[in-house]
Amino acid sequence: MPTVLETDRLSLREFTEDDAELLFALDTDPDVMRFIGPFMPKNVDESRQKIRSWIDKYYSTGRGLGIWAAVEKSTGAFLGWFCLRPGCDWMFAHLSGWGPDDLELGYRLHKAAWGKGYATEASRAIVRKAFDELNAKRIVSSALLSNVASWRVMEKVGLKRVQQFPLPGYDSPDVTYLLTRLEYRLQAASEAP
Repeated sequence: MPTVLETDRLSLREFTEDDAELLFALDTDPDVMRFIGPFMPKNVDESRQKIRSWIDKYYSTGRGLGIWAAVEKSTGAFLGWFCLRPGCDWMFAHLSGWGPDDLELGYRLHKAAWGKGYATEASRAIVRKAFDELNAKRIVSSALLSNVASWRVMEKVGLKRVQQFPLPGYDSPDVTYLLTRLEYRLQAASEAP
């Protein structure tokens, strides 16, 4: 399980099929899925298949993109996942106006990890990786307007809200966020000592 990225408290690593039970528990928690939608797996085998068919495909591209298991360094506990993937892979990308050069920042964490700054910590590291290592042009992200905690993370890591629009089948509109390479460089320059 290669480690892709480390922060002070987290290690992001590639998923393996051995993580199917962990992913199943995350994706069947009603509180976790409240802002995601009705996309819960029926059993652990579905989660294993999701790893094989959806998650593994990113690792083989050699582009440095992926959906990575987030592990707390101090305990080894699985906290959830983070992703950096082509924005066009989001099922509603056509509504958001995301283009083929956009990279999407995403995350899903267990309730036990909420409110501890993990999402912000890992997202900052992913944004740095995207711009500094992968030469990304734009980072995009999305959340339901009602998911305040999620879009606040986007704002904390420098993304700016660009639009709001209705999502088919959801009670809350979606908000999309964006950070360009130039904006990232300007932010980094202003934060430099």
